[in-house]
Amino acid sequence: QVQLVESGGGLVQPGGSLRLSCAASGFTFSSSAMNWARQAPGKGLEWLSTIYSDGSTNYAASVKGRITISRDNAGTVYLEMKSLKPEDTAVYYCRVDLGRTYWGQGTQVTVSS
Repeated sequence: QVQLVESGGGLVQPGGSLRLSCAASGFTFSSSAMNWARQAPGKGLEWLSTIYSDGSTNYAASVKGRITISRDNAGTVYLEMKSLKPEDTAVYYCRVDLGRTYWGQGTQVTVSS
């Protein structure tokens, strides 16, 4: 079965950096586009970035320049975030669309001094 397991979240000070990971299994990772999204407290889901099987990427305008999505050949997709702000506090999710949409359980990122 499809599994997406995020990790790497935590508490970070404003201006800091984090790298999130999403370990994927149960489908053909190499040919699948992978996505990151987040949900801040009291807000809806916000798409952040997509990386396609050919390595091309898209970013939301709200975070472009501060985040980088990447993937390896072993089934993991990453989200590197820098210059973090308190408004980046959210649960970050990995997503894949395979006819139906699959989500991971999320990883909490808290940006606070």
